[in-house]
Amino acid sequence: MLKFTAEHEWLKLEDGVATVGITTHAAEQLGDLVFVELPEVGAELVKDGNAATVESVKAASDVYSPLDGEVTEVNQAIVDDPSLVNSDPQAAGWFFKLRLKNVADADALMDEAAYKELIG
Repeated sequence: MLKFTAEHEWLKLEDGVATVGITTHAAEQLGDLVFVELPEVGAELVKDGNAATVESVKAASDVYSPLDGEVTEVNQAIVDDPSLVNSDPQAAGWFFKLRLKNVADADALMDEAAYKELIG
């Protein structure tokens, strides 16, 4: 099950852990990524707080945490090769995994239909 935020993050929830990345729409808007900075494993993130940074040939942008939780894993592959985010943003281009403080909070996020409506 994928959920989405208005800030263009997606998350896939499995056993209380959310895999988080940026949406295909966000990756297209940013253009070719040249740098990705991820949070540290063990970092406590808060909903809507800065979680990561991406830089493209166009601009630098923040990636926000969709919910409260602790980072359990980061995707080193996208640090080594930021173009993975452009080529496969909603699978191999994931950013980090977050053990959610309250799994039920994910219910308040958008489903895919609502997100598609948001981006028009």
